[in-house]
Amino acid sequence: MRTAIEVSGVVQGVGFRPFVHSLASRFGLGGFVRNCTGRVVIEVEGDAPAVDAFVGELRERPPPLARIEAIAWGEVQSRGESEFHIEPSEAREGGAVFISPDVATCADCLRELDDPDDRRFRHPFINCTNCGPRLTIVAGAPYDRERTSMARFAMCEECRREYEDPRDRRFHAQPLCCPRCGPVLSVLDGRGEPIEAIDPIVHVAAALRTGRIVAIKGLGGYHLACDARNESAVGALRARKLREEKPFALMVADLAAADTLAHVSAVERELLVSAARPIVLLRRRDGAPVAGSVAPHDPLLGIMLPYTPLHHLLLREARMPLVMTSGNRCDEPIAHDDGDALERLRGIADLFLVHDRPIHTRCDDSVLRVAGGSAIFLRRSRGYAPLPLQLPVALGEPSLALGGQLKSVIALGEAKRAFLSHHLGDLDHPAAFTAWEQSIARYRDLCRIEPRLLVHDLHPDYASTRWAEAQPFPRLAVQHHHAHFASCLAENGERGPAIGVCFDGTGYGIDGTIWGGEFLVGDLGRVERAAHLLPVPMPGGEQAIRDPWRMAVSYLRAAGEPVEADGALLRAMDRGVNSPLTSSMGRLFDAAAAIVGLRRSATYEGQPAIEMEWLATGAGEEAPYPVDLDGPVIDTRPLIRALARDVREGTPTSRIARRFHATVVEMIAGTCAALRQRGAPRTVTLSGGVFMNAILLEEASRRLEGDGFRVLRHRIVPPNDGGLALGQLAAAAAME
Repeated sequence: MRTAIEVSGVVQGVGFRPFVHSLASRFGLGGFVRNCTGRVVIEVEGDAPAVDAFVGELRERPPPLARIEAIAWGEVQSRGESEFHIEPSEAREGGAVFISPDVATCADCLRELDDPDDRRFRHPFINCTNCGPRLTIVAGAPYDRERTSMARFAMCEECRREYEDPRDRRFHAQPLCCPRCGPVLSVLDGRGEPIEAIDPIVHVAAALRTGRIVAIKGLGGYHLACDARNESAVGALRARKLREEKPFALMVADLAAADTLAHVSAVERELLVSAARPIVLLRRRDGAPVAGSVAPHDPLLGIMLPYTPLHHLLLREARMPLVMTSGNRCDEPIAHDDGDALERLRGIADLFLVHDRPIHTRCDDSVLRVAGGSAIFLRRSRGYAPLPLQLPVALGEPSLALGGQLKSVIALGEAKRAFLSHHLGDLDHPAAFTAWEQSIARYRDLCRIEPRLLVHDLHPDYASTRWAEAQPFPRLAVQHHHAHFASCLAENGERGPAIGVCFDGTGYGIDGTIWGGEFLVGDLGRVERAAHLLPVPMPGGEQAIRDPWRMAVSYLRAAGEPVEADGALLRAMDRGVNSPLTSSMGRLFDAAAAIVGLRRSATYEGQPAIEMEWLATGAGEEAPYPVDLDGPVIDTRPLIRALARDVREGTPTSRIARRFHATVVEMIAGTCAALRQRGAPRTVTLSGGVFMNAILLEEASRRLEGDGFRVLRHRIVPPNDGGLALGQLAAAAAME
């Protein structure tokens, strides 16, 4: 018999065709396998039991990197074939294309990297079918070498033999290369001029040991690296990069090195060594040998392990933890083009470690932390994007969701599939907005989805909203917190109804005020604002985000507490001049941080709230402050009065921070209980950037579950604005 099979999902760039060839050969079947746009087509011919066994293996035990979304098969006319072969790919229109994320270097390649007798010994671009670059080198679909940045490198005879040998691990590995035919490393000085170096890695490692800052061309862009133990080097990097206090990420050689710096749980260990190799936030060990400027006052360290052969070689040669931060200045996008990197990083880097393989798609490192025993994304990017997610409701037409203004991620949707981009940054910066526009065009081309509907945030001044208004497409605005709520429902495969607890810093409300402390009730397509924090003025508008003392003035004044402030500021608040009302939980955190004297000004987004969590971590249980939960408006004035009294009486700030967290948990539990009494559902979603706070997430979940609620939280996309695009697509599908 002969059977035709079509397989869709992440089945290109993951060794699927070599796997099929090997499987067919094992069962003695003839036929072919071929990449087509968005799918793999297979025909196998042979004895019926062997064909059935082949289909069963294909369904139940695909290659480890593959993600089969759908498989269909049926009997066709026999051709009398006894040999199996791989046919050339077909690039035809129609059907979404699944692009694989980049994959960390596998154990087999690492063994060869360390083997002096192997021809790829110390080859910084070693890879095989099971590992190596994917998204960052792909220029088009189907996934074949001629449509990647490896097209310029002609394979040598030995590599060609491996590529064409079905028994070889590198059979049809598109990034395949060796020292004779692959990319080449070189070292440039701070002006971009070549430096003679017998071994570029040895040269750069020596420079790092002497306190130099090096720009390193990686997988999805450039990193800026220095000795993480060297206070002078780390301080210089901060000054040159214009990054005042936001923590730097670290890269260490292996798990043993990570253990010397931080406490690593079993779940965190699994994340660190996964094929995605994200940055994982870990609890710092006392006396960890890193410079204080790496993560000022932060009890957590962001640590990742090497994920390319170049990283492995460099970390082994350097023999020290390295700061490994995005190659940019402040809020610019990460540099990935060589000319742009030399221009933008000149004056920051003392040296450049570069290679001649182009990066087609820039892609920052992913960031996760563990809360309540499971992972939560802070940034979903390299290693995960653009793996598709399933929508609970099918879209009526192909759609493009534009995300928000900060932590931007776009999403292309077709039917029940949502393809989320890598992290694209904050659109406040012109260069970031340009990169965002380029990414929209790139993902439309890569995924082969032409949207007929644009879905965007309700905020009229978001760059994404203005862009949407200028496009010749129908568009749909989804309120910010509705999108957060829908995002959490969608990733859990749910439509609702549910209570949505949506806590963040800023979101444009349907009444024109700034929301962020919201309790919604509804489903994917429709929500009602059932309760919210008491709105207070935000003196100075967005300047209040950078100056938390302004929110302290606003909250203290609302609570009837004495305040010391400029008279002009107070008059502006009274008249509503540049003082929009806000119900934001993020701004309440800012006020509390300023009142306790923790933070009068913020040097990066969310810093006051993050430091309040640090302060509360490890403190003993505390009773909550009083809060008036009667009615739909949660009156925070009793909380502010009690908190201010604790400050005046000299209560330790760690106790105050712990009481504040307990109060927020009480707000959540009490309000959800009141809403349930009024007929709201027993399912609760927790979404918004405030739920990156591990204390709140863990304790609110535990309290709600103890009160009989079913709690949904984020595990696949971030609770912050990086998850908005998924929610926008899910809401649009339901609203259609």
